[in-house]
Amino acid sequence: MKKLLILALVFALVMGLCACVSDNQISNTTESNQTLPSLSPDSPGAPVSTETPESGAPATDAPETTASAETEPTQTDAPAVPSEELHIYSLKGPTSMGLVTLLRDSAEGKTVNEYKSTMCTAADEVTAALINGDADIALLPANAAATLFNKAGGFSVVAINTLGVLYIVENGDTVQSIEDLAGKTICLTGKGTTPEYALRYLLAAHDIEDQVTLEFKSEAQEVVTAMAEDVANIGLLPQPFVTAAMMQNENLRQVLDLNQEWAAVTDDSILVTGVTVVRNEILERYPDQIALFLMESHDAVDYVNAHPEEAAQLIVDMGIVAKAPIAQKAIPYCNLVCLTGPEMKTLLSGYLQTLFEQNPKAVGEAMPADSFYYTGE
Repeated sequence: MKKLLILALVFALVMGLCACVSDNQISNTTESNQTLPSLSPDSPGAPVSTETPESGAPATDAPETTASAETEPTQTDAPAVPSEELHIYSLKGPTSMGLVTLLRDSAEGKTVNEYKSTMCTAADEVTAALINGDADIALLPANAAATLFNKAGGFSVVAINTLGVLYIVENGDTVQSIEDLAGKTICLTGKGTTPEYALRYLLAAHDIEDQVTLEFKSEAQEVVTAMAEDVANIGLLPQPFVTAAMMQNENLRQVLDLNQEWAAVTDDSILVTGVTVVRNEILERYPDQIALFLMESHDAVDYVNAHPEEAAQLIVDMGIVAKAPIAQKAIPYCNLVCLTGPEMKTLLSGYLQTLFEQNPKAVGEAMPADSFYYTGE
């Protein structure tokens, strides 16, 4: 009888120990599933920290979270987002400048997603990558995105990445106002994209479109070279090439800001240069990863704007601009942003409507449907 009693007590003790182990395992598993991988505190893409990092990076605009006593300051209680490799295609210029810290952090393994970047010199290269599925995310001129959507669809705009970056630059002193462009030849890039349509809209608004000759070049550097060789040439250039041109040639001067000229002739739109689009297949398959990309993009743009000296060297390292002093001086004029949600839709649709009323071909013969805009709602 005593032996049976002893065996019963031992069995009860063993079962109690097993139950304790099981409970601990469940608790540990739940905690690990509620924690995003910790990113470096000096990473502009860190979506979980609301403190200002020691490096001076701006605090994230992500929704505030309340940390428990057992949670590290750099962690979040949000469910973990699995890492995904996303391919970004962009243009060599301001639209790529806003992502340099995000791409650096990705290369160093500090972001949740892994971002692969391809930089192109022409919008056609980016649109081709989007159509054939090589690009998961693409940064395009706003009107080129609208035109492609009307032709092929298959993607949505998730953000405005750049506002107006276009400036009229002169080698001489004959242009004081937009009316002074009458009878002149203007060299520019971007035939069939934002630079051409924005300029034509403004010239038409001042009734001088038929009096101005547009001479298209394949790259901004060709515009700079043409202006250096012929003082009669006037150029329409985007930043940072305006700054580069003026540093190369002290005779050049920036005479007209297209942002100001646009605002002077319209009350219901703003000049938009670039947008960020995502293939619908990617949006549907990886909504959490795209939401995280937008958070990281927002923080990256804020960091570039707030720390032009550090960002300038990254811009040079990625081959966007030749010299850091040029990039540093140009950043404040590049109007780098990451506008999303309803604000993005309002600003972008207003801009496209203005272009459509001036020339329907500018946006692909029709205003894009509401499905063109991804607001996350």
